[in-house]
Amino acid sequence: MTALKMGYVGAGFMAQRVHLPNFMGLPEVEMMALAEARPLLGEKVARRLGIPRLYRSHEELAADPEVEAVAVSGPQTSQGDVARDLLLAGKHVFVEKPLAVSVEQAEDILAAQQRSGRKLMVAYMKRYDAGNELAKEILDRFRQSGEIGQPLYVRAHSFCGDWIAGLDTPMDTTDEPLPPALPARWPAWLPEEQRGRYVNYLQEWTHNVNLLRFFLNAGDDARVEAVSLDEDGETGVVIFKMAGIRATLESAETSHFAYDEHIQFYFKDGWVHVWGPPLLHKNLPARVEIYLGGEVQSFEYPMPKDRWSWAYKREAEHFVRAVLRDEPVLSSGRDTLTDVRLFEEIYRQRLRR
Repeated sequence: MTALKMGYVGAGFMAQRVHLPNFMGLPEVEMMALAEARPLLGEKVARRLGIPRLYRSHEELAADPEVEAVAVSGPQTSQGDVARDLLLAGKHVFVEKPLAVSVEQAEDILAAQQRSGRKLMVAYMKRYDAGNELAKEILDRFRQSGEIGQPLYVRAHSFCGDWIAGLDTPMDTTDEPLPPALPARWPAWLPEEQRGRYVNYLQEWTHNVNLLRFFLNAGDDARVEAVSLDEDGETGVVIFKMAGIRATLESAETSHFAYDEHIQFYFKDGWVHVWGPPLLHKNLPARVEIYLGGEVQSFEYPMPKDRWSWAYKREAEHFVRAVLRDEPVLSSGRDTLTDVRLFEEIYRQRLRR
């Protein structure tokens, strides 16, 4: 198989600790270029990792004719605009979430993808977790067979915690100031004083909303029914209707020693319960529990075949495979447009706009 010639935009925490090591660890990848606006940091990272070409901006990297695909991690409000520029330059793009902070921004990015004909994958790594894949197979089977009834209710709980989990991958730092981000394209209705709360809520819990839609095969069949969030803009409960099923998202930030996150799917005669691992805990997929009610009560704890695996590495493998084999990506830019819409709906209801 021909190696995919890749570039990377950004040399911050997620780039150095997660994405660069994962992509560079794949035999199908040749990491050719790094773009970083902080020159000393860029030099240190490129030298340590053996990346031969260093650029000061994503525009410079986009002009490199040998780079076929680029991964991007940067400011949450503007990394999608970086992805847009790269798409228009003819590159396949892997970009961190959130893709956008407004539907208008997301639609502009997707228009660029359509014009380019390249792949755009958003880094919703939970979709690539082997335990979550197993849970989805089980849910699809139960819903098709009806053996434990139809789904009644879904409860998603994410109170965060120690998401880094002691990850000790090497990381270079400098005292250089962060470069200014591209101007954010906020929703027109969002008051300036609410922008910080909005983007914090979006970037933290967009994973959970995306994963709910994935488990329920909801696609764009999702709407916000009720919102109750505290003054901090993130602690509380949101009620959705997804594919005809009521789902709640409980959100807060706590100092949990690991990661306090799980989803429970209730049927008439049982449930499927999925616990998410700390995000940066390597080689630990989600844990699945099946409770079967009815006349005979029992619990099962199935394990995925790829039981020692890391969702972040599996998403990198998926992106590279999709580009080299010209296959669709599971977390496309088009799909995540729904998530952006839902988060606008949540905050519009919260602010009564």
